[in-house]
Amino acid sequence: MKSLSWAPLGAFALAMAALAPVAHAQQKSVAVTAIVEHPALDSVRDGVQAALKEAGYESGKNLKWQYQSAQGNTGTAAQIARKFVGDKPDAIVAIATPSAQAVVAATKTVPVVFSAVTDPVAAKLVPSWEPSKTNVTGVSDLLALDKQMDLVKQVVPNAKRVGMVYNPGEANSVVVVKELEKLLPKLGMTLVEAAAPRSVDVSSAARSLIGKVDVIYTNTDNNVVSAYESLVKVGQDAKIPLVASDTDSVKRGAIAALGINYRDLGEQTGRMVVRILKGEKPGDIKPELSTKMELFVNPGAAEKQGVKLSDALVKSAAQVVQ
Repeated sequence: MKSLSWAPLGAFALAMAALAPVAHAQQKSVAVTAIVEHPALDSVRDGVQAALKEAGYESGKNLKWQYQSAQGNTGTAAQIARKFVGDKPDAIVAIATPSAQAVVAATKTVPVVFSAVTDPVAAKLVPSWEPSKTNVTGVSDLLALDKQMDLVKQVVPNAKRVGMVYNPGEANSVVVVKELEKLLPKLGMTLVEAAAPRSVDVSSAARSLIGKVDVIYTNTDNNVVSAYESLVKVGQDAKIPLVASDTDSVKRGAIAALGINYRDLGEQTGRMVVRILKGEKPGDIKPELSTKMELFVNPGAAEKQGVKLSDALVKSAAQVVQ
């Protein structure tokens, strides 16, 4: 009788032991790094986490979630990359080109998903826009520059000289400069560049454009976006209109932006991470583009920078910042 009374408990223990490896296998690890913290990149990070949660991966339950910012320092980005690779997570999400380059340089085995990278081919993250057959895939925030310049002309109809402040050490910005150098002459416009290798250089770079440009266009350069208020001050003081490609910059003082919703971009990236957590290989997943574009306008900023927006442009905006 005694041995029979213990039999059910023994069977239960065996069943639990059999289930234990399954429960352990469900535990996943995702490490996320960004080159710097600013609203657009923070929105990408939050979107990734939201998509993971929606798929059932929740931090503190069945997901180990790590996040570190390099605070704008490429050396720190490389350190974070090596640390994360050493942790051997199920996937590393690298937000923005410098962080993605650091992570891809650090591993050929750990799955890497880049996000908010303008041109992953030019940045040498993947060989083409087809499945890479490597450990890397991701989502690009590449924008159609002809549409960006259409917006510039709607904001400043007589603009001929387009200024651009950018970090010449950031691959995504160099790509945009080269494309604008080819595109603008076809539109009867010219590009005037001002280099800002560090965030603290943004203000002086912008001031160097005073008297030389009719408008300043900013791409998603991380140095510029992280110090956007200093650019806005120059725009207001010198009455130079600012047109951005990052909608969050409109809330910070740009006149208008036709850009990607970075929260949506993050969720798109997160869904790609989920596919990898469920067993797909990153090298089999084609890099993606974000297709959802939104127009934000800021009539108050326009007034401070010496222009008036047309009623048609304001009415066509997804969001009017007051």
